[in-house]
Amino acid sequence: MPRMIDLIRNSQVPANLMQSASKGALSVPPGETIEILVYLAEHHKLFGKQAGLTLASWDEKACLVAVSDPKTSPEVLGYFVSPQNLRTRLLPALAENPSVGEGALAEVAAVGSRPVVEALLASARIKNSHVLLKTLQSNLNVTPNELAEIEKKLAPLETVPQKTEGTETDAETTDADLEGTLVQYLDENAKELATGKDKPFQPLGIGHEDASGEAPGPVELPAPAAADQDAAKSEAKKLEAAAAAKKHAPAGHEEKRDSTLQKIAKLDVKGRIALAFRGTKEERSLLIRDSTKLVAMAVLESPKVSDGEVENFAQQKNVLEAVLRGIPMKRRFAKNYNVIRNLVFNPRTPMDVSLGLMKNLLVHDLKNLSGNKEVADTIRKLALRLFRQKIDKKG
Repeated sequence: MPRMIDLIRNSQVPANLMQSASKGALSVPPGETIEILVYLAEHHKLFGKQAGLTLASWDEKACLVAVSDPKTSPEVLGYFVSPQNLRTRLLPALAENPSVGEGALAEVAAVGSRPVVEALLASARIKNSHVLLKTLQSNLNVTPNELAEIEKKLAPLETVPQKTEGTETDAETTDADLEGTLVQYLDENAKELATGKDKPFQPLGIGHEDASGEAPGPVELPAPAAADQDAAKSEAKKLEAAAAAKKHAPAGHEEKRDSTLQKIAKLDVKGRIALAFRGTKEERSLLIRDSTKLVAMAVLESPKVSDGEVENFAQQKNVLEAVLRGIPMKRRFAKNYNVIRNLVFNPRTPMDVSLGLMKNLLVHDLKNLSGNKEVADTIRKLALRLFRQKIDKKG
């Protein structure tokens, strides 16, 4: 027999029972009652408001059991961890529940009140999470003493910085330093390298023909759904524009680029990692887009990569999420304001990373970010809040 929540989702329940459901008065298990209430509050126009009121006054012990269970539905956990529905007394259980994602906790950490901050700082999970500690730093309700404690907790979690903090150029990097760093990187990732050593070069945002120098064979693609029509047309226009730009680009430049792509495409993973360390700026600009994580991350580890290159990487949408996460983990790059700004403005940057970096933005950038429709609504709202708070402090 189907569960009541399934019947409600499929609109198979009469109105009188729906009204009882919105008041939590159905004879179903407590966990399912909460699931029904959350569903109605989130999705039902007629009974949603009543369900929300019922949830707000629902027995705290029953809620605690639900949010402590990793098997509780993601929708229920998402409802209770959202800033607008959060109960501070449930937060410790939510923070320790492995089914609650860091992104959801980061949103709370960025904007939470004093009781929320205190609850998060007491959580073992938060104490050992670089992402969530960095996000807490941006919360204006954190006291100076707490900021100092967060700094202490972050220190052992930070990636070891490069030997040279400033911008390095090819001339400043000795061969011995470069080779030593390469060997260390290969040793640290030997196990992962062994399992994926034969992965071909598959760059994000570059067509197969570009990467191999050969035209791809015909590929039959399914017709796009109606909801995807606009996105498909938009993507087609982008591809046409890129093709036109390539057609009218100087012949020498294109030949050089094609030659570099072909050179990279012939290398295995270990060869591409070595090139990421030893290669030129142009080669690094292609390898940073490698869909193999070990290769793309090797570009960031290279002593030859410049701050200017990383500023460009930080705003790219055709790189792995791991690259965008990895950039601010390095102190050298985290000290560069342009890098931080580009990351926050990049819609591909994971939300928890952006939330943790926003406190570093200047007032005019916060204002521009609050109106940037490419980034998530949460980012825009927090940017507006931070902008107003900084303006008020100046006033």
